[in-house]
Amino acid sequence: MPARTATDVTPPGRIARGFPRGFLWGTATSAFQIEGAVNEDGRGPSIWDTFSRTPGRIIGNANADVANDHFHRYAQDVQLMKSLGVGAYRFSIAWPRLFPDGSGRPNPKGLDFYNRLVDELLANGIEPFATLYHWDLPQALQDQGGWESRVTPQSFADYAGYVAEHLTDRVKRIFTMNEIAAFVELGYGQGLFAPGLKLPPDRLNKVRHHAILGHGLAVQAIRARARSGTRVGLAENITVCVPVIETPEHIAAAEKATREFNAPYLTAILEGQYTRAFLASAGDDAPPISQGDMNAIASPVDFVGINVYAPHHFIRASSDPPGFASVPLNASYPRMASNWLRVGPEALYWAPRHLEKIWNVKSIYITENGCSASDAPAADGNVYDADRVMFLRNYLTQLQRATADGVPVRGYFAWSLMDNFEWTDGYSNRFGLHYVDYVTQQRRPKLSAEFYKQVVTNNAVV
Repeated sequence: MPARTATDVTPPGRIARGFPRGFLWGTATSAFQIEGAVNEDGRGPSIWDTFSRTPGRIIGNANADVANDHFHRYAQDVQLMKSLGVGAYRFSIAWPRLFPDGSGRPNPKGLDFYNRLVDELLANGIEPFATLYHWDLPQALQDQGGWESRVTPQSFADYAGYVAEHLTDRVKRIFTMNEIAAFVELGYGQGLFAPGLKLPPDRLNKVRHHAILGHGLAVQAIRARARSGTRVGLAENITVCVPVIETPEHIAAAEKATREFNAPYLTAILEGQYTRAFLASAGDDAPPISQGDMNAIASPVDFVGINVYAPHHFIRASSDPPGFASVPLNASYPRMASNWLRVGPEALYWAPRHLEKIWNVKSIYITENGCSASDAPAADGNVYDADRVMFLRNYLTQLQRATADGVPVRGYFAWSLMDNFEWTDGYSNRFGLHYVDYVTQQRRPKLSAEFYKQVVTNNAVV
């Protein structure tokens, strides 16, 4: 069954802020954050299982052993999507559910779960977009060196090829990895995320290189083993550089800054080389590049997904090298419930525009966008998350501006379908369009779900 796409409908009396015909509206989750059932049907442990069970790592010493119990409640959750009217769902596949040891013999019961989920989505007219790696590296591979070892990118490619062979009769859009920069920098550089390491510069650059190599090898494996019509890309948390004033000189400076701030990740993937500035700054700690690595890393992709939440830098032109400078922000700059989530709707205009301008990307998806808030049911039982509605409305207005300017954004995935295990924040922050009572596992739509449903129905900002 083909995915549903929104029609072009503008309510009477409203200014049209519509999206292109056929624009794809969706929502997103990740396996570790919602599935639970960590010991069922042969699933092996991941680095996040180990990390979250280490005292003091997660707020409230929470873990994702149950999370949203999506493993057992997936059919109910598909009905939440259907009630929103979305045409697509971006989910991730748990690597240790399919390969408990990271490689070797696959676990057929693990694949069975994703077969059931995909069939349920298609039966309800929702197109599945699968992400192969959303941070849940099998612990067995971490014990062998994790992303420091060249074993891991090759094992990832083998896993990607297996998924492609078994699911692409129905799953036609695959993202290799989610937010390479986040899991590398926070997990191996700062020690804040799993596996909780603080590596020196030379070892951290090795991890960076092997992670993007894993992406490239996976692209090749998918193309070799997928059914015809399969498309592949990645979902990266692009470092967003917004020109502080929209004049030609500041815009050009923001483009330069975007290329350099993304040097170890998107820039290397889309150009097949590291920038001179990055290699110069790394010096003797530069990534260890073997013959053929950069060609694999630059394997052509069919689309690029970007996760956009906040501007990382406001950029001004500078007469000093490298030709741009970041404008410092005052402490009063507004944020959402997460301290890192600065409110900057312009990010959703400039991030995709930079992708097209700098790297000539012709097909872009906003693979995550949303916000944390301190949601709680009111006396009548409803959740009136007006702050999230205002956040989404302002960001989507900037995205509509981008599509009106011809930026080739093909779809948008709201993060997240429902509240879930929010990494080191545990269950203390909520990002969902649906409120989850973690004791009863009851889901209920928030005000933002009603808002998003209207956006999808009208294919326009409302």
